[in-house]
Amino acid sequence: MDKLVAMLRAAGDPTRLRLLLLLRQAELTVSELIEIVGQSQPRVSRHLKLLCGAGLIERFKEGSWVFYRATDEGRGAALGTTLSDLARGPHQPDLKRLSAVREGRAAEAAAYFKANASEWGRIRALHAPEKDVEAAIVRHLGGQPIEHLLDAGTGTGRMLELLAAQVKRAVGVDVSPEMLAIARDRLMRSNLAHCQVRQGDTYRLPFPSGGTLAGFDAVLFHQVLHYLDDPAAAVAEAGRVMRAGGRMLIADFAPHELEFLREDFAHRRLGFSDREVQGWFAAAGLRPLAVEAIAPHAASKEKLTVKIWLAVSAAKSRAEAA
Repeated sequence: MDKLVAMLRAAGDPTRLRLLLLLRQAELTVSELIEIVGQSQPRVSRHLKLLCGAGLIERFKEGSWVFYRATDEGRGAALGTTLSDLARGPHQPDLKRLSAVREGRAAEAAAYFKANASEWGRIRALHAPEKDVEAAIVRHLGGQPIEHLLDAGTGTGRMLELLAAQVKRAVGVDVSPEMLAIARDRLMRSNLAHCQVRQGDTYRLPFPSGGTLAGFDAVLFHQVLHYLDDPAAAVAEAGRVMRAGGRMLIADFAPHELEFLREDFAHRRLGFSDREVQGWFAAAGLRPLAVEAIAPHAASKEKLTVKIWLAVSAAKSRAEAA
């Protein structure tokens, strides 16, 4: 009862209610919230601190930036949903200013894409069409409902968008603030409030260990592991946060000899063999389920085959889940 009273007191102030309703629409920084609500930094920060203390919103850091978002689990999320329903969302002036903030983000994302489009296009031209790879990912992960998805190395957030209709909750993790800005804009424009992104290292994921009832029931590595020094360690760390019976899907390149990808695009590894990937699975306590090769449409020595590897996590002991 005391916790509920504290949440009601925190949400009872007009400005704090405005902030809460805005943060149910998008993840925003203090400067963006100041721009929207038209109040000073100390005042907005004080209101945010009270909302965080009441469990209605969450604070997380990305480099030198700090983002806020509405809590998406527990009683704080339930109260936020009720208040949003009663208020019918943020009032129109706030929504208009939020739209301007989103447009600014979209312009920044477009500029970044424009600056890098030729390089990304060069890689995409080498392998199977993205639509074929995405169809395979949906086919392998879409056979059963997904409660909680982790997209490790989410990049632009495309995988979150692709699987959004099949998941209850999803989070994408990436080390790059520039990529996260693009992903966040993508999710906002698509109104995917149940999907979020945060900065994090794939070797040290910011989540507790999984177990019989807790953890991610689906984990995805999409074109990520060939950039890493130690992909086996990343797979093991992802296995740590998985729920018993959860599935892990890796989409990456089969072995190839295109050395220029190391020099020009920072690829650490030139693809992976089935034996290597299945060794990672075994070390992480995962059991292989399926393998699929997706070849490029035009055969050539400078074409890349994309492989899909799917595995399931074994039951975890109480000690492992702790």
